[in-house]
Amino acid sequence: MNHQIRNGLFGITLAGVLASALASTSVLAQERFVTIGTGGQTGVYYTAGQSVCRFLNRAEVKPAIKCNAPSTAGSVTNIVSLHKGEYDFGFIQSDHQHKALQGLAPFDKEGAVELRAVFSLQSEILTVVVRNDSGITDLAGLEGKRVNIGVPGSGSRDTFEEVMQAKGWTNASFALAAELKPAEMASALGDNNLDAITYVVGHPSGAIQEALTNVKARIIPVQGAEIDSLLAKADYYSAVEIPAGLYPGVEGAIPSIGGKAVLATTSKTDPEVVYQLVKSVFDNLDRFKRLHPAFADLKAEDMIRVGLRHCTRAPSVITRRKVGCRTTRSAGVTAR
Repeated sequence: MNHQIRNGLFGITLAGVLASALASTSVLAQERFVTIGTGGQTGVYYTAGQSVCRFLNRAEVKPAIKCNAPSTAGSVTNIVSLHKGEYDFGFIQSDHQHKALQGLAPFDKEGAVELRAVFSLQSEILTVVVRNDSGITDLAGLEGKRVNIGVPGSGSRDTFEEVMQAKGWTNASFALAAELKPAEMASALGDNNLDAITYVVGHPSGAIQEALTNVKARIIPVQGAEIDSLLAKADYYSAVEIPAGLYPGVEGAIPSIGGKAVLATTSKTDPEVVYQLVKSVFDNLDRFKRLHPAFADLKAEDMIRVGLRHCTRAPSVITRRKVGCRTTRSAGVTAR
């Protein structure tokens, strides 16, 4: 009798374990997993990606959406990964959005890349910091010096290479053309291993703050006849300024060129996931703006209008809630 009871109890326990396992498997099968390409861990893209994932992971959505935002080399890498289907979303520079859609370098190997803009964030400005003892007073002074031109596959590198082309420079034009990551730039400048660093970033930036704190250095303007020609030819750039007062010694606005940071996806991404991501950010926009100084002045209306090409046009985004992006070129919606 005891033997029969034990067998019965074992059968009930086993059935319970199997049922629990099957239920867990069913839940996991229903969960949707999303990857957002960001940038270096000291950069604004990384903070943005981590924040978006935090909001999305906490959203009361069924089935749940699990979001991951790994560090990457930046804008160019994110676009290539979107094209390959390795990422679902990626933060990119607005100029790269244009180039990818047209199949222009550095995306000529991929051909025209199918992208959809979700929303834009902060302005991103080409920033050139030089040591005070380098003798560099303007952009032309970089020639023959030790300059960090950026990591291959990063947006900073691609933008500065356009400036190099406009100036008629190659890597050989510099005593050293370094390819350091943003986290490595300040120490290299402070250790006198570099004369100048270049970085496309939203301001204020921790990396720029560190560089200006580690050594006597200053930000120089990016301007001149060649830059004017570049702006006339490349409508994805605009003449912008680094505001006064953001960094020690920056008492006046500093002219440069730049664009917008854009969260992009592709038409392969589930429209429901796009909707839930956008909703999670706009529902928490005030909180999001406090997570990095570069986000402080974000406005919902600008985020769905400025710097965007080929917006997402997911039916669920347009018809169910007034969140999403719109431009004069692409039908969309307005913010809540």
